[in-house]
Parts: sequence; C-alpha cells; structure tokens
Amino acid sequence: MALISLNEVSLSFGGPLLLDKASFQVEAGERLGLLGRNGSGKSSLLRLIIGEHKPDSGVVDIIRGTRIGYLPQEVPTDLNGKVRDIVLDGLGETGAKLKQHDALLAKGIHDETYEELHHWLENADAWNSALVADQLITRMALPPEAEFSSLSAGMKRRVLLARELVAQPDLLILDEPTNHLDITAIDWLEDFLSTQRAALLFVTHDRRFLQKMATSILDLDRGNITRWDCDYEKFLERKEAWLEAEASTNAEFDKKLAREEAWLRQGVKARRCRNEGRVRALQQLRRERRSRREQAGQIRAAIAEADRSGTKVIDVINVGHAWNGDPLIRDLTMTIMRGDRIGLLGPNGTGKTTLLKILLGQITPTQGRVQHGTNLNIAYFDQLREQLNLEKTVAQNLADDTDHVTVGRARKHVISYLGDFLFEPDRARAPVSMLSGGERNRLLLAKLFLNPANVLVLDEPTNDHEVETLEWLEELVSNFDGTVLLVSHDRAFLDNVTTSYLVFEGNGVVREFVGDYDTWRKERVATASTLSNSARDNSTTDNSAEKPRTGRTRKLSNKENRELEELPARIEALETEQADITTKLADPEFYRDPTAVQVVQARLPVLEAELLAAYERWSELDAIVSAK
Repeated sequence: MALISLNEVSLSFGGPLLLDKASFQVEAGERLGLLGRNGSGKSSLLRLIIGEHKPDSGVVDIIRGTRIGYLPQEVPTDLNGKVRDIVLDGLGETGAKLKQHDALLAKGIHDETYEELHHWLENADAWNSALVADQLITRMALPPEAEFSSLSAGMKRRVLLARELVAQPDLLILDEPTNHLDITAIDWLEDFLSTQRAALLFVTHDRRFLQKMATSILDLDRGNITRWDCDYEKFLERKEAWLEAEASTNAEFDKKLAREEAWLRQGVKARRCRNEGRVRALQQLRRERRSRREQAGQIRAAIAEADRSGTKVIDVINVGHAWNGDPLIRDLTMTIMRGDRIGLLGPNGTGKTTLLKILLGQITPTQGRVQHGTNLNIAYFDQLREQLNLEKTVAQNLADDTDHVTVGRARKHVISYLGDFLFEPDRARAPVSMLSGGERNRLLLAKLFLNPANVLVLDEPTNDHEVETLEWLEELVSNFDGTVLLVSHDRAFLDNVTTSYLVFEGNGVVREFVGDYDTWRKERVATASTLSNSARDNSTTDNSAEKPRTGRTRKLSNKENRELEELPARIEALETEQADITTKLADPEFYRDPTAVQVVQARLPVLEAELLAAYERWSELDAIVSAK
C-alpha cells in the first residue's frame, strides 16, 4: 500500500528545477535511500513531503491517517528541557498533558484540575503512550532526567529520534541520520532501525549505512527521480551502465545536430529553396539540446607528492596524556613507518584528535616524547577547518591577493584551480562564510593539495561530502604513495584506505589492530575473552611475582574470577540472540504471526539491558584486574 505518492511534481527556488515533473511512491514497510549530488534538492524534497514546502506544480498525495516522523539534518540550537519531556513532545497534546500531570504529581497536588487531567489521560489511553516513551528511552540508553543542552551532539540526535518514534509513525524520514555520530553509535542506529516496522525514507552519505539499510534507491539526478529496486552496490553497477547508455545516446544526438546545422549552412549558400520541414525539425533539435541538463562534473585534482620521507616517520615513546585529570592516552609506544596507513578508531571524546596533534607536535604530551623522522612534508586536514579565513574569499584563502597559485612546481590561475574542485567563478569570489560544510571541506582539500606532501594527516575529511566526492577522495588517498593517518566515522572509507587501526578502548588504553572494521567488531568479544584468560593466568602465578598491593587495590574473589571468565561467552550469546531478533524483525514475512512479534518485541529491550549490564560488569571487573 502506497503511503505517499508524488505525481508530476516540480519545485524550484528561482534557479534550475530541483524537481522536474518527478513521480514516485513510498510503500508501507519499505526502506528507501535517497541519493543525489549536494544542492540537487534532497532535503527540499523531504521538506516537501512533510509540508514545509509547496510544489510549483503536481500533486503530493498522502494517504489519510498516515503518521510521519521527521529527523532534520541539523540539531536545533534553541531546544531545552529534560530528555523525557522532549521525547513526550512527540505525542503532541497527549505528551503535553502527561508532562502537566507529572508536574502536579511531583508537587503533591491532587485538586480538581489534577482529577480532570487524570480522567482525560485515562480516556486517551495516554498511560500506554507513556509506557512506549519510557521503553524507547530505555532501549535507546537515554538519561531521562538529563538536560538536553548538556548532551553531546550524538546523544541529542538520539533524543530527537526517540521524539519522532514515540508516536509510532508509519513513515520515518531521516535527513543525514549519522551526522555527529561516532562509529559505535552508527552501528547501534543500524541495529535499532532494523527492528522498526515504519517505512524509512532517508538521505545519507554513509555508504555502509546505505548498503545495510536501503532495500531500494531513489536517485535524484538533474531534477528527475529514478527508482532502482536493488541495494546500493547493485545500484552503482546499474547506474554506471545507464550513464554510459545516456552518453552514447547524447553523442548520437549531437552528431545528428551537427549534420543538420552543416546542411542548413550549405543550403543557404547553394539555393534559396529549402526543405522547411527539415528546418523545423532542426529547430526542435536545437530546443532539445538547450534543455539538456548535463551531469555535474567530477573533481579533477590530485595530490602533489613530495620526495620520499625517511623510513621511520614518527617514533612514539611511552606517551601519555590526560585532560582535566582523565587519562586519554596511557603508555603508548609505537613506530610509524613510511607507507603505513593507520586509522584511529573510537567513540567521540576518547582522544583521537588529541593524539593526532601530539603526533604533529602541536600538543606536548604530559608523559613521554614524540620524535619525527627525516624529510617529512605533512599535509594536515583539520576537522574544525581552522586553516580557513572565513572573512576572505575562496580565492584569497588560496592565493591571497594574487591571481595565481603554485601547484607542486607549476603555476596555475586560482580560478582555474578552484574549478578543478567544482567551484564556479562566482563562488570562488564569495566569502568562505557563505559556503556550505561540504564546500568548505573541498576548499580545505584544495588548500592542502597546493603543497607537496609525503604524510597525510586527515581528521574527519569525509564530513559533509556527497558520495561522488567521497569516492574521488577515497581513490586519491588510496593511490597516495606516502604515509596516511586518518580519523573518520565512514566505515567504508576507513576500510578502503587504511590497513591497520589504533583503537581507543577507553580509560587511556590505545591498542593496535591489523585488519578491517568488521573484523575488529567481531573480535571485540574474543579480545575480552583473551584479557579475562590472561587475568586468570596471572592470578595463578607465584605470589613473589605479583606487584606490591596498596590499600586502594584489591584482588578478585574466586566467584568474581569465575564471573569474569564466563562474561565473554555470555556477551557473545546475548549479541547472537540480538542479531537473530534483528534479522527476524527486518523480515516482512515475520509479521504474519502477531503473537510471535509481540514476544520478540518484548524480549528486545530486556535483552539490550542485559547486554549493557554485562558489558559494564566486565569493564568493572577488568578494571580491578588492571589496577593490580
């Protein structure tokens, strides 16, 4: 059943049509990934569906009673209140009255107003809605009494998602849902959304998220929307073939137009009488050619590579660093060799950017030292873009007040060079403050690539980029012949560019791991098992080899030792059960048995709570072992 239908819809804001007689449907239960270049109109299309924009022509038909949830791309800056209250806002009037009821109850007021309110809530079945809200808060690991303004950007997006889900929408619209989320949170979001029955329509630049979540692709290209009933990888293959066919058709059209233009010029010279029908056909060809919208261009830039560095790039010797008394890095010793390609992996706030700055010499560690090798030419991509002057124009950020830049050893006009990075001349003369996030990232890349480099240090270079730019950057970095240090939340980019990881495990522990992201994720439980076995083996060694104990440490009891040994297996079993449930809930056929669905949905929040408790208990016991 189609929840939403767009029929011959056109939309423009004064420039080229963002939607040019576009038509498509969203069916109940399906998951659609919406693709398109930056500026092509994806967010405008989503706002059109929720009613924030009106089409210039055509019809947006929403079936009566369809509930739509919408998660915008940006986190509101003016939203205040406790987490539970904001989640209840998703229930509209019912949520407002639940909050009013809770406020009266907290004050011990049981007057006539309270009784009327209680009666209204009873009739509206509001207690069941409140239960749904509390279950969501538990499943999404949200602190119900925390102030929204005190949360991280990632946690704020969780709260906003819960606010949309509490009304149990039929269609959930997500605009860049992975923005501001670290990799762990993205993994959680994928698993969570896989359990939801609502149809999904989402925009994302995260290719791994797109591949896992989308059952079909909507491709917004030059105002037209084409539906591809396949996953993302199949879409890429089919779209490439489609573009090749389009290019071939256009080439034949252009040849025909050229022949007809030549005939017309020759006819004017040779004779007065012309085939007027053929002239009219030529005029139609001209109109068709003028109306053709060419595909957006690709970046044509390359990294200017410097002479090779020394074999040893950076020596890290017993480095430790703390922030406000909390350890970010403990006793890290390693050597980065020429040609190493290392990704830094860990939740937000664990110290990845701090370690990069320590390696670059921008921060002095509180312990240990860093030594640089010989002949290093470092290009550093700063995620905060502090290397850009917002008041200067795009061109001035590269060339100051001159007209040329030096690219490697060659001179090039700054406008031409910026054109290689898809900046039109008028955009090149605009102040940087007017640019979007993706444009600023492209400008920073253009600035970095001016100077030859043999070491690339990239801190979140994938933020705000469209898929085509990500693929270009990925290929560029993959072909770079020097050393690469990379922080990114794009799992596909990490896997395709790096060969090893520095994993931030919390409490200052940074561990080296060779392999891809999925392998690391699968081996987390195995690593926990190895650590617990090591702790057990150490506990059986001769007491004379033990470190002296202080009054602040203690030894695990026999019961706790057994518990620590058993926890990895328990965690693995819980994760396996969680994966099985996720698979079931993602299968439309499973919903043919409502009783089974209720049982499984009731088990999932309990399972997630058990898994969280098991992780916390393992961390607690392992910390005791590590402190000895």
